Amino acid sequence: MNGFVFNFPKQLICKAGAIAELGDICQRIVGNRVLVVTDQGIVKAGLLQPALDALASAGVEYFVFDKVEADPAESIVLAATQQAITERVNGVIGLGGGSSMDVAKLVALLATGEQTLAEIYGVNLVQGQRLPLIQIPTTAGTGSEVTTVAIITVGAEEKKGVVSAQLMPDLALLDAELTLGLPPMVTATTGVDAMVHAIEAFTSLSPNHNPLSDALAKDALLLLGANIEQAVHNGSNLAVRGNMLLGSMLAGQAFANSPVAAVHALAYPLGGIYHLSHGLTNALVLPHVMRFNQTHCADQYATLAPLVFPPLANIDDPSERSNAFINALDALNKTLGMQPRLRDYDIPESALPRLASEAMKQTRLLVNNPREVTEADALAIYQAAW
Repeated sequence: MNGFVFNFPKQLICKAGAIAELGDICQRIVGNRVLVVTDQGIVKAGLLQPALDALASAGVEYFVFDKVEADPAESIVLAATQQAITERVNGVIGLGGGSSMDVAKLVALLATGEQTLAEIYGVNLVQGQRLPLIQIPTTAGTGSEVTTVAIITVGAEEKKGVVSAQLMPDLALLDAELTLGLPPMVTATTGVDAMVHAIEAFTSLSPNHNPLSDALAKDALLLLGANIEQAVHNGSNLAVRGNMLLGSMLAGQAFANSPVAAVHALAYPLGGIYHLSHGLTNALVLPHVMRFNQTHCADQYATLAPLVFPPLANIDDPSERSNAFINALDALNKTLGMQPRLRDYDIPESALPRLASEAMKQTRLLVNNPREVTEADALAIYQAAW
């Protein structure tokens, strides 16, 4: 076994109704002056108010930045950072999906004034410290509440990442009640996103690939596989929602330490150029990247297969089981209500070469893939997905 480093938040709370305790938690971890980073969808859904009520009841003065958008641009990060600086907050709370939590991470870093955003794009380029940070997910998918990664849209279309241990929060608060109102399609796409995190973490060629991440990835897939269909079709079931939220967190913790690869690399251009949700883009390319990778990690796929689809344990041959796993994941997308082809989302075939070229810019991800991906390979995968 190679040596590895494993990052984890200082504290994790996983309890239905825990949002009511946010004020006391904030006083203990952050102080009495905090910026809450969220988006308009959270505000309109009524999910922000319980958090603000809990803060107010504990005497915490709060300020709200609610302008986060999907695939957030640099300008959003900078505007939120400026508000944190102007209001002289003691710390930051990210409340929402992956975009809000990613922005919160960067605000906590940048508000100290030690580095600029341009200086920290890449892996382990953060040098300074950050403000105290609490992350509260409202979807079961990104796992951003326990990862060391933040993704930002640069310019019109390109996505860049900041990867640093300093992005790990002081506390992640998982309250399944906050996910009860998720629409079926959001539940489906974020749930598959979490599955992708676990699968890619388990097969990652990262030098930091480690047995802890493998164990978390397998446990994540057990929870996600057993609950995702129920979550989509019976979203009021709190126990199912709780299992999805926990599975998402475990998958996030797995890939935070054993990073993702080509599925994400090929998904990013689809999101950046065509503004499709991150979970959906991962779902669209997942089976096709797995078929490409199968020559190099069929045994690993065979290990994971029965965790998600228990009947596949009856297939003895690893290659056959691996293939059945990929086909079952492809079928699951359709069962969950997703259209299966890129063309279903108005992506023209003529755009595929450009997508392949853009995907090759994701070098920090492609190096983790179990099989080397050339631009020609990326184009072939997009063609298979089209």
